[in-house]
Amino acid sequence: MPIVVNKYLIGRHFVGIALWPFIVVNNSFLKEDEVFINHEKIHLRQQAELLVLPFYVFYFTEYLIRLLQYRNSQQAYRNISFEREAYRNEDDLQYLKKRKPWSFIKYW
Repeated sequence: MPIVVNKYLIGRHFVGIALWPFIVVNNSFLKEDEVFINHEKIHLRQQAELLVLPFYVFYFTEYLIRLLQYRNSQQAYRNISFEREAYRNEDDLQYLKKRKPWSFIKYW
């Protein structure tokens, strides 16, 4: 999983993104942030499980649903099932070793 530093590939409201098979960050110091990198690695696993392209379709669709539900972009983002799983488990650096496939479904 290569980590790429490029502030132009990321929206201004984000510091990093998982774009299979890369993690793209807007600042090189984030490469050393184990919790942040673990969060993005969880997304890479989710992407692999959904064969990459469907992940982005489901992610965007769920974001739109949550946006209608909460009428707040930040709240919608934080409540996407993929984000819920990643945020709840980002501190557990062993999470990906014990994680079962398709675990994001529990966070719907």
